[in-house]
Amino acid sequence: MDYYSGALTAYLAVIVGSVILGAAAYVIGCFFLSKLFAKAGVEGSWRAWVPVYNTMVFFKLGDLSPWLVLYGFGGALLLSWLGIGFLFSLALFAASALAAYRIGLKMQKEPVWVVLFVFLSLVWLGIMAFDKTRWRTAVPQPQCSSNALLADRTVWQGVPVQTAEGQLSNHEANPQPENR
Repeated sequence: MDYYSGALTAYLAVIVGSVILGAAAYVIGCFFLSKLFAKAGVEGSWRAWVPVYNTMVFFKLGDLSPWLVLYGFGGALLLSWLGIGFLFSLALFAASALAAYRIGLKMQKEPVWVVLFVFLSLVWLGIMAFDKTRWRTAVPQPQCSSNALLADRTVWQGVPVQTAEGQLSNHEANPQPENR
């Protein structure tokens, strides 16, 4: 009897500790996201506190379709009973890393910073939120911008459209020599 009560107590302590740690990580992450969204010009800090919507806004700021988040969550939930739902979770994680890469470029960070996002997302968010660098949209459009599934074509009130200002057109970027 003593063995089982001790094991049950340890099990409950782990569960309670995990819930407290998860809640703390959620609150810290949402706080960092609200600061990052403010830098990017997103109106309303409430957007950072809504669980799935904050990830959708994060994807939109990273020039990816925010609907990928719903595809990933939906696919993971619906296909988890087949044992392949984790593939959607992995795809969602890879897309998050791509969005973090694009956001890092807009914050004048080197591409290697995405490694920090992959391993320590809260640290990456904290650095991006409180760094003195400014948000800039003059970043070349990603190659996926012509892909119908990945490209961001949504317009939400209060979330700025992420167009690259000051880009060279295709003709200006690759001038053709004039025939004389």
